[in-house]
Amino acid sequence: MAKSVPVPSEVCDVAQSLQPFSSTSAGDVFYNTQSLSCTSAVGKKPCCASLLTIRLNYHIPVFQTSEEILHHLQNIVDFGKHVMKQFFGENYVHHGEIIQLPLDFVRQLCLKIQPERPESRCDKDMDTLSGYAMCLPNLTRLQTYRFVEHRPILCIEIKPKCGFIPFSSRVSQEIKHKVCRYCMHQHLKVANGKWKRPSKYCPLDLFSGNKQRMHFALKSLLQEAQNNLKIFKNGELIYGCKDDQDCVSDWNELACHLKPFFFPSNGLVSGPHCTRTIVKELIHVITMTLLSSTDACRAGDMKTVPISQGRSYCEASAFNKELVRNGKHKLESSGLPRDCLLYKTLQAQMLDMLDIEGLYPLYSRVEQYLEEFPEERSTLQIDGPYNEAFYEKLLDLSTEDDGTVAFALTKVQQYRIAMTAKDCSIMIALSPCLQDECSEQRPVVLTSKSRFTFSVSVLDLDLKPYESIPHQYKLDGKIVNYYLKNVQAKDDPVMSNLFKENEDCTLVLHKV
Repeated sequence: MAKSVPVPSEVCDVAQSLQPFSSTSAGDVFYNTQSLSCTSAVGKKPCCASLLTIRLNYHIPVFQTSEEILHHLQNIVDFGKHVMKQFFGENYVHHGEIIQLPLDFVRQLCLKIQPERPESRCDKDMDTLSGYAMCLPNLTRLQTYRFVEHRPILCIEIKPKCGFIPFSSRVSQEIKHKVCRYCMHQHLKVANGKWKRPSKYCPLDLFSGNKQRMHFALKSLLQEAQNNLKIFKNGELIYGCKDDQDCVSDWNELACHLKPFFFPSNGLVSGPHCTRTIVKELIHVITMTLLSSTDACRAGDMKTVPISQGRSYCEASAFNKELVRNGKHKLESSGLPRDCLLYKTLQAQMLDMLDIEGLYPLYSRVEQYLEEFPEERSTLQIDGPYNEAFYEKLLDLSTEDDGTVAFALTKVQQYRIAMTAKDCSIMIALSPCLQDECSEQRPVVLTSKSRFTFSVSVLDLDLKPYESIPHQYKLDGKIVNYYLKNVQAKDDPVMSNLFKENEDCTLVLHKV
């Protein structure tokens, strides 16, 4: 049931104060309620403004009724509450609650934020008719300890992407067993003009658990943030991309923002050395928080997928290539602590046990069944409800196909979970902590001159649409084919000549 949230009469002032801090690939945008002094209709508890955000939906079709929109939002809340919390843990997932806002407030807010929206999303209309929205914690703030809220807050948002190489025998191209999806996709994105240059970041380095590899991965993200890294100071974006074009990526400027956090005594001189030292401290802090555990809850009754499946490194990784150039051919993979968020994220990602190539025929089986029995769609829970029963069906990790629709559906739903985990964001909030305020109950990370209390959360956990599977199948083929033709072929003269022959349709005859 949605909570009705009364908004003060100064609705214009409130709307003016809301600022976007993050957006999802679906087009939803999260707004900080910096000045929104509202009261929940249930329990009459005042909302702490700096700790809440309102999530507004842009991709709701205009023909949907208010009841359908409410059902859609309820599905999002239930999925986070009953499914993703089982994978990630209570402290990491914040499913929020549904609220109903005055329509006048929503309309004025829509007018206020229209100029702020990325150009690529301006064709998506905002829902201004139902008034329903989601109220969520502001993840750029600490989520566990309120005593430091008066102090400056640093937040790092990382979209780590897929952290493993496909291990399925159903993969048709051997390159997919050697080079990760992210590294291959980089080249296609550059060719399509999305980014100016490929990033040196490789997710397998971040997920390796090896601090040297993790440091290299994080440094690569800082060098080429794209949409995989953002840094906020007191909720305001200071580093990273607001959209595909508008990027703030000056290390010297970033160092100026970070210096009071890492060197509060101002004992460091300015210049390149200072910048490098501060960035190094930042990378150390991010690494330690990613490897820490702030939630002892394990992934429900889910049997873990063996991390050892598949290779632990990507041949296209810049870190790997540097080792090979130096005559070293073995990458160290220390492994992730089982209670850390990266480990839990990787476990959820590895529910993609068949790869999209092995999954697509199973999706087709489900589609064929639905064509014959369309009334069964609700029984199969494709569109929800996402409850405990839905989660229980995900626990079957078998890969032996018995030819049934039930098996195909389970693999399809597991794939949707995996794709959600592959596209989630990790939010790390940090605040300076005095030594006498630190205790065993509060997670703390140390640097050379400072100490921080921190919280780690997960964002963008909406279940990936069932209907997106054909798109993923086609995209996978495009990514692999482009990489084979334009990247690997350049490094392999035989392959290069083969592609040229195919392009020119020339029959080459050789004497025997």
